[in-house]
Amino acid sequence: MILIADSGSSKTDWRLIDDSNQIHQCATQGFNPYFQSSDDFSSIIKDELLKSFSSVNLNTTIQIFYYGAGCGTDAKKEIVKLALKKEFQDSTISIHSDLLAAARATCGNKNGLVTILGTGANSCYYDGINIVENSPSLGYVLGDEGSGAHIGKTFIAAYLNKELPEELSKRFYQRFQLNKDDVLDTVYRKPNPNRYLATFSKFVFQNLKEPTMVNLVANCFEELFEKHILKLANHHALPLNCVGSVAFYYSNILRAVALKKGIVMGTIIESPIAGLSLYHQENKTLE
Repeated sequence: MILIADSGSSKTDWRLIDDSNQIHQCATQGFNPYFQSSDDFSSIIKDELLKSFSSVNLNTTIQIFYYGAGCGTDAKKEIVKLALKKEFQDSTISIHSDLLAAARATCGNKNGLVTILGTGANSCYYDGINIVENSPSLGYVLGDEGSGAHIGKTFIAAYLNKELPEELSKRFYQRFQLNKDDVLDTVYRKPNPNRYLATFSKFVFQNLKEPTMVNLVANCFEELFEKHILKLANHHALPLNCVGSVAFYYSNILRAVALKKGIVMGTIIESPIAGLSLYHQENKTLE
């Protein structure tokens, strides 16, 4: 059996390919080892994943491929591995970054440029086997340009600084009833501020008839290209493949900015899990 996970800060998509090649699927809350512990992840597995797959016999050796946000270092991978090993003791476990998931899902065994644009952001050059060049995202405080958190942060800062059109500001307040103290308290005192900031990206998307919102998103994507994409090797020779809800829903603006920067766009998908399932079905001896 093969168990595949694509985990972001907000949501984790799971696919279980059983011995008869039947695919079972479910989604749980997200996990990021930078913000949560191994015990937190273990609880998610027990309370959500195992219950969702209760009809499947999991008392067997399972080959687990976990791709996750925050899994770029051995220390963070170990946090994930401890939780998985606790619940799947006889299984083989491979932990990889969510960026490799995006690369394998969109490029397969071919080379290309890859960017994740979801709650966070990350970009790389993939040679068809490995990520050979990574432009670091630096997280939601110092970077994550073009991500949901970045768009949300840019929007809420403009709102609090009274830089938005009056009608748009009224519309936002009527919906969220937020003031400066509410926002600052959540961002600086409560867990998962990146997820919180990313929620405002949805409001931006719902108001794209406003030129101010189109320009805001375009400016965020401009920063993504200038700080990351244009610094990658072969950036004018290879297509840029994108994964994530922000890339998917803002694809028209993303393509327009890419055209302006001389970048050819490739595949844009909301989630890599289907592509990952196909990849592992075709590469069953992979570790």
